Amino acid sequence: MRLTDIHRCEIRPGRLVEWTLHPAAVEAAAGLPEDARPPAYVQESHIRTARTVRQDGLSVPTWLGTAFDMPGPVDLEVLEAALHTWTLRHETLRSGFQWSGGGLRRFTLEPGAVVLHRAEIGEFPEAAKLARYLEERFDTGADALTWPNFVYTAVVREDGTSVYMAFDHTNVDAYSIQRIAADIHELYAAGRAGRAMDPAPVTSYVDFCATERADADRIDDTHTVVARWREFIGRCDGRLPNFPVDLGLDPAGPLPAQRLMQEMLVGDAEAAAFEAYCRPYGGSLVGILAATGLIVRELGGQQVYRTVVPFHTRAQSRWSDSVGWYVGGAPLEIPVARARDFDSALRMVRAALRENRPLSRTPIARVLKLLGADFRPTSPDLYSIVSYVDARSTPGSERWQDLKAYGLIRVSYGDQVCAWVTRLHEGLQFASRHPDTGPARRNMRLFVEQLRAFILTVAARGPATTAPRPLPAPREAGTTCHR
Repeated sequence: MRLTDIHRCEIRPGRLVEWTLHPAAVEAAAGLPEDARPPAYVQESHIRTARTVRQDGLSVPTWLGTAFDMPGPVDLEVLEAALHTWTLRHETLRSGFQWSGGGLRRFTLEPGAVVLHRAEIGEFPEAAKLARYLEERFDTGADALTWPNFVYTAVVREDGTSVYMAFDHTNVDAYSIQRIAADIHELYAAGRAGRAMDPAPVTSYVDFCATERADADRIDDTHTVVARWREFIGRCDGRLPNFPVDLGLDPAGPLPAQRLMQEMLVGDAEAAAFEAYCRPYGGSLVGILAATGLIVRELGGQQVYRTVVPFHTRAQSRWSDSVGWYVGGAPLEIPVARARDFDSALRMVRAALRENRPLSRTPIARVLKLLGADFRPTSPDLYSIVSYVDARSTPGSERWQDLKAYGLIRVSYGDQVCAWVTRLHEGLQFASRHPDTGPARRNMRLFVEQLRAFILTVAARGPATTAPRPLPAPREAGTTCHR
């Protein structure tokens, strides 16, 4: 699914309809007892960061969303039923948090109390005004510090309907977003055909949060994982790494506004050839990271490329259909000064990923807490990422172009670079948000141009002859930077 923002997802005029949780459901949640299942460390870190930034006087929206079309005349009653059924499948959407004694208390609404409220917002004859309205509505309705924190909308036209859905990041990750279009289409088709929509819940992300947190709480500051992170952060001068080129940042200045970049890097044939070349070393993830290390060596004189690589934490198949934030991170250090060529860089990355990927199973927020350092967040992102996701196996992905399906990211403020390379059926897409400064704009443009040239050059070589044992490629990497 192509990543972009709400202004670049082919919005067209129409009549806007909105669904949120019914006020009666919200009122019922206010008196709920505590759910003993705690927040995941990544959820708690996200909410605490949002509160800290807000207390510092800046509101930084960080929601994720999706957009897709439903062709032909759409029955809004059936669509509403599909949205309701889908919401019931995923327990995290009816679970939220309240502050209590400096900590977060979870509450979870019973399925029978979940009711959607539909509102007719009105006609929007201009696409630009509609996009601005949706962005502002999602900023308030899918906010990390409020509950409920998701909004569903539909733009109705005679020839079809466009659906736009936004969620606070505590509830979703990239893979969650990618699945929604196919799920809603399937439920809607069942409803139109008079078949019962299956409300059976999938495995709960709330249960995963409890299990992951219990496992993380068993380690202490003497654990090997903590020692490895301590060494990595020490070599980063006591910080988590940013993208290693000049971003024009003022350390004493305010948090800068960010800018979106999004474009196709190469087509399907070139992407396939690049993948074939990199496959003996572990595939395109390894290739993208190796190319990035060599490019930043050229652009910024980096002798060692340090980054945090996002990996999905859906280690068991029972989490595959679950909506939630299943992402961890692993530290990566590549001594690119010693890389003689692309193949040697590939070998370095492959070895480093094989050694460090297990570290992603321990939440970074737990590690930082054990390190005892002052990582009080002043930015919504703790570190920079370059993420690779192969989305072709996602259900319904072959229809994404026809359905104008997009993954939506909110670009607002931040001092880090978050870059996503996505393998689609039509090729490789690049998207990023970065500080909107002159140096950052120039260097990110240079980076993208060199990355494209790198991929095309490697693709033209043909498959690599070296054949080490492949590194299993992750189905999904991260979405936003530390989240």
